[in-house]
Amino acid sequence: MEKEYSPRIKKLMRKFQRAEETESALYIRVAAREKIGKNKEILLQIASQEKEHALIWKRYTGEDIKPSGFKIFIYSLLYIIFGYVFIVRLKERGEYAVVKSYSLFEKEIPEIKDIIEHEKAHAQKLAAILDEERLQYVGATVLGLNDALVEVSGALAGLTFALANTKIVAVAAIITGVSATLSMAASNYLAERSEGNPRAVKASIYTGASYILTVIVLILPYLLLPNDMYIAAFLIMIAIMFAVIVIFNYYISVAKAEPFFKRFSEMASVCVIVATISFALGVAAKHFFNISV
Repeated sequence: MEKEYSPRIKKLMRKFQRAEETESALYIRVAAREKIGKNKEILLQIASQEKEHALIWKRYTGEDIKPSGFKIFIYSLLYIIFGYVFIVRLKERGEYAVVKSYSLFEKEIPEIKDIIEHEKAHAQKLAAILDEERLQYVGATVLGLNDALVEVSGALAGLTFALANTKIVAVAAIITGVSATLSMAASNYLAERSEGNPRAVKASIYTGASYILTVIVLILPYLLLPNDMYIAAFLIMIAIMFAVIVIFNYYISVAKAEPFFKRFSEMASVCVIVATISFALGVAAKHFFNISV
């Protein structure tokens, strides 16, 4: 006679089944974009085993459960933005979480031990394929992003209260940002060349690209809001600055398995200090030089 499970246990089983179906579909998608044959093979093997796990859960739920389209969409979007190493790192973390959850069923389901062993093996296999070009240029990207956040947010803070006009502030910031981008990219190229780095050109491109993208994002509120809403533009810019810091540091913490809070607090503190000093200079300049726009 088939054992009856409580509604809570049944609900958990359905949740696990959907998760396994989703994992299988996701690994297939990531494998389709992977260019390295060995990595593709590992991802497809994991996808196949996740599908087998879903079929095991199906024997207990008695239901056909489709993968979560929303999760697949979100992970696919994250894949496009952050690359496959970020996704693989997230899934590697997820495999360990799954092992912990499944261990609750060891006495209830005979197959669960095999599933747990598979999940542990998945985490090890995923850790072995972590290699991506963009991670080789994290230093260059950090250089551009960090400098842009500090310099441009500081400049915007000072210009906002000195000029009190969103469009004039935006124009001044664009000129400053483009000039700084070219200067930063060129300086990084020369620094990399002096160290004998054969990828100096690419490193400088990553630095310049991260710098100019950060500049564009920070200036957007000033371009979109009316001239007299400079305070609102400034506050939105500060919110965007923190959002960029959070997103980038979360990416680094996942992709490179580094602590998030320490990196975030350091970058955020520097940006706030510089913005505060620039704000004070802007107010002082407006007062002492009697600037009126």
